[in-house]
Amino acid sequence: MTRFCRALIAAVLIPWPALAAAGEAILTFRVGEDVHEYDREALAAMPAVTFRTTTIWTEGDQTFTGVPLAHFLAVVDVAEGMIEARAINDYAVQIPVSDAVEDGPIIAYRRNGEDMSVRDKGPLWIVYPFDSKQEYQSEVIYSRSIWQLDRLSVLP
Repeated sequence: MTRFCRALIAAVLIPWPALAAAGEAILTFRVGEDVHEYDREALAAMPAVTFRTTTIWTEGDQTFTGVPLAHFLAVVDVAEGMIEARAINDYAVQIPVSDAVEDGPIIAYRRNGEDMSVRDKGPLWIVYPFDSKQEYQSEVIYSRSIWQLDRLSVLP
């Protein structure tokens, strides 16, 4: 096996958080010209919510812990418009700011008590409490539940 193949296999098998240096940003949040970067510790220091729900991508009940999307928007004083959420692979979705409500979506950094790796849809995943409201069980909401999240931008 070539050195390149071994390095490639190692990169795929090592959980992403293990690849990030301590204190390295895992989420960038852009509001106009302002850029806010958060490492895992900064996210864990914010107000957190934990809920149990099922998803269409996993089996059985899952427990998610993360920062409410509403908290991020309140910190930067955004009350209307759209947010672009972008994943590590550049997949992007637009989420209306109106989705950021109490008991709404979170930016999850833990699933079932464990930090999420890229292999397990991490390091961050926007998760709605799907089982709490019928309207959260729709294709539109499922499409907004972006995993491997690493960037948010408030759209002009």
